[in-house]
Amino acid sequence: MKKITLTFYVLFFALASQAQLSPAITNWLQNTTETGSYYVNGNSTAIDNGILVNCQKIEYSDDFVYVTTNGIPSYPTGPFLDGNPSQASDQNAIFRMPLNPEENTGNPDESNPGNIGIFINGVALFDYRDGVAWNPQTNALCGGPGNPPCPGGPMANMDWNRDAIPAERAGFDCSKGHPAMGNYHHHQNPSAFKLDIDVVSDICNLYDAEGLYAIDATQHSPLIGFAYDGFPIYGAYGYKNADGSGGIERIKSGYQLRNITTRTEHADGTNVDDGPDTNGAYFLGYFREDYEYIAHTEEDYLDEHNGRFCVTPEYPEGTYAYFATVDENWNSAYPYVVGPTFYGNATNRKVNSINETTTVYEAGTTSISAAEFEALKISIYPNPSADLIAVQLAGLLNDDLQVDLIDTSGKIVSSSKIRKGSTIAYFDVQTVYEGTYFIKISTDKNSTAKKVIITK
Repeated sequence: MKKITLTFYVLFFALASQAQLSPAITNWLQNTTETGSYYVNGNSTAIDNGILVNCQKIEYSDDFVYVTTNGIPSYPTGPFLDGNPSQASDQNAIFRMPLNPEENTGNPDESNPGNIGIFINGVALFDYRDGVAWNPQTNALCGGPGNPPCPGGPMANMDWNRDAIPAERAGFDCSKGHPAMGNYHHHQNPSAFKLDIDVVSDICNLYDAEGLYAIDATQHSPLIGFAYDGFPIYGAYGYKNADGSGGIERIKSGYQLRNITTRTEHADGTNVDDGPDTNGAYFLGYFREDYEYIAHTEEDYLDEHNGRFCVTPEYPEGTYAYFATVDENWNSAYPYVVGPTFYGNATNRKVNSINETTTVYEAGTTSISAAEFEALKISIYPNPSADLIAVQLAGLLNDDLQVDLIDTSGKIVSSSKIRKGSTIAYFDVQTVYEGTYFIKISTDKNSTAKKVIITK
């Protein structure tokens, strides 16, 4: 009896400890078997890159979580149609993220070029900039490919800094990402161009349009990453009010474009070296300094860091959180995710090794529950179809789903998979006989089926 009782208490406290683990430990997408893929221009068949996707290992101590990742997503990357010679490459990185982040009560830390956060699939988050700025000495752009260096180097604080989102749109893939010297990253909401209500890129007519998650206007957005100050990042939708009430609402940026035609001062009235007048080439919104912050009393607007203190599903007691902001058409809205300054204390989180005792978090302890499976929002399109059928899920997938195309006799005609950290599976049905079929979506414990029609 004593042995049974002891075993019970050991198990109880182990489960209690597991239940109390921070979302900053438990929410990373882990993988040690599946590899990524990429597109090259002119080839609509994805090529395997042989690099493990998502995160390979999660360890934690009392103060930090260590994320080992190659920086490769489970959705295809590329092609990059702006002449970018890079492909997403293995970053072989370890990031040490704080488990107990705190507000910076001094001067806020500015975001910087390069990594400023990590998405839960191990992919890097960059801030708004692309390393290009306006050089008042030459009255021309400086920095970045094809331009002369900026005075002071690439980390210099220039008066007019180019916004990567409109300037580099042609170079983003369908998932709104691209590599910098192989370091694949997002500056913005990591969902596909094709998922936006107003699609502003036509690249996805030829290539898969995937992303980390699909926007769902009826649900609180999933936790999609962490900024370098340790605070969580959510997608575009949240509770309207900070206390969790008011229903679901698109969480809005407090920034707006300034009403200017000349660039002679910043929004706070500081006189600076002149930038180019607003025109077709240097349109309003081309530079980050074209925006101004307007404080709002409504709780669904964010502060100057693009975050707020609020209740979320993972933090029912409340936390400061950033949101990947979009406009009413679901197109990315400045400052996109974090910035231009952090709420907390930010620093470079990439380390070469782990120099303290840690516990390894085993991702196998989580899976899609029956309730979560029942709540999956599955879209199948087009239906009827003559050549291609896409199966897409709203939200964020944290476990693989098996997807089968089955005929009326129960025979599996074709099989695919939606991998965690992606949103879509495809079936090429050009050689499939016309008729009625079923799409079966399943895990090891749950399944559902949807009828589809194939026409010729």
